[in-house]
Amino acid sequence: MTKSYFIELADYNIWANDIVCSWLEKISNEQWNEKIISSFNSIQETVLHIISAETAWLERLQKKEKIAWLQMEFKGSKEEHIALWKKASKQLKDFIVSFDESKMNDMLTFKRFNGEENTMKYYEVFAHTFNHSTYHRGQVVTMLRQAGFTNVQSTDLLRFYRIKQQTKN
Repeated sequence: MTKSYFIELADYNIWANDIVCSWLEKISNEQWNEKIISSFNSIQETVLHIISAETAWLERLQKKEKIAWLQMEFKGSKEEHIALWKKASKQLKDFIVSFDESKMNDMLTFKRFNGEENTMKYYEVFAHTFNHSTYHRGQVVTMLRQAGFTNVQSTDLLRFYRIKQQTKN
């Protein structure tokens, strides 16, 4: 796995998150908080989970001792969620851009929230973080439709690659 590959995935993550955030800006607070059966109980809770995970992984990568789990702490508005999500995604990309590619296979040791120590290769953490966000963005799309917002489009990686190729031509 190369650094350029993960920079590309970070760009994709920002692109897809920005699209989802543009939809979130258009929904009502009722839709934002509506109880919908999924992994989490509302669009708000699902978005906060994505933000929490991106932030926690970034802090682990930065080797911070105290890792924030925003899902338990953050009570901001929809607009504050959107701003925080965009910030977290950009900071993840910035971390990868400045990351020493020769350390891609090195092990990152971190503590899970239950206190258990764990290790993963850096490239595995990068891959997991972006895959996790993609998984839950898909849930947000389904939840948005269930809440009555149907003006969605694909945030698939293939679409990202197609748009990227078109802008080169």
